[in-house]
Amino acid sequence: MLYLAQVQKNEFLDQYQLHLLARQEAENLWAIIPEEAFILLGKGNSMSEKLLVLVELSPTGEITKLDDACNWVLNLVQTYLSSGMTPEFLQQEAERAEQWRQSLTLQNQDLARRSLELEARREQIQALEESLKRERNGHHKDEAAGS
Repeated sequence: MLYLAQVQKNEFLDQYQLHLLARQEAENLWAIIPEEAFILLGKGNSMSEKLLVLVELSPTGEITKLDDACNWVLNLVQTYLSSGMTPEFLQQEAERAEQWRQSLTLQNQDLARRSLELEARREQIQALEESLKRERNGHHKDEAAGS
């Protein structure tokens, strides 16, 4: 699993550690880690303190990959922040999409209702046609019998 972490010095153990800040839930979905979570880098591993890194952990919690997060952060800035995609803008877009969805649902319901009404009218017309045919056939039989 991929995490965003910050390098910190653990003074008590005299070694560096990673403070896990966020975890990737899906491709473009991250969750902040609310609790204090740390991974020791081990003696002899020195990195710049406060450095942001992307760290991939195995299911057992071992570091499988560790990269500087600078390019990742710059990509976020370029993709989301340089075009003015503020949280407010995204919220407004989500609300507009929900309104469209509700409007389309109402339109679909209206179309379904109209379709049912048309089908009922078609059946009424067919029944009326059948009734007229029976009347005509009955009328013709009466005329033929009367001549």
